[in-house]
Amino acid sequence: MPQNLISIEISDTERQQATELVTQLKALLEPKTLGLDADQRQGLLKMGDKSEAFCRATLTALAENRQVVPASLGLEEALADQRALDALRPLLLQLSQLTERLRDTETALGSDVMNAAVEGYALLKVTGRNQGLDGLVRELGSRFARRRRKPIGPADPAAPTDDEALASGD
Repeated sequence: MPQNLISIEISDTERQQATELVTQLKALLEPKTLGLDADQRQGLLKMGDKSEAFCRATLTALAENRQVVPASLGLEEALADQRALDALRPLLLQLSQLTERLRDTETALGSDVMNAAVEGYALLKVTGRNQGLDGLVRELGSRFARRRRKPIGPADPAAPTDDEALASGD
């Protein structure tokens, strides 16, 4: 039975508009972003959900009691980082949700295409025999060709195989 999880068309105009909007968004935000490699990311002290309340309360207390805060702490920079974080999060949430929906749509479209192709291949195998399509069916069938497994030999190349051991009476 045919599968059709989603039916959409994206016109050239829509694709071009979306590409231009993504380009504009990148131009606007990319200069304000940072790329970290895995080692850098792993080495950072991270603020999770539970730590966020602590961080906000601490920065508020420090901002209200500046007389006890040395300049070396960098309170103004921390407060600016907090404001930037508050501005970034709603954007990140919207983009994450859109990205997830785009990936789900990509998966559904790919599944629809794969389902139709597999059903069509089965149809070609049956109805294409006397239609001069044998070569095409063989070529398409290479997608499903199974690779031969390598026989698993004894761990010690000098060790006798089971058949050799039985023959020698060991």
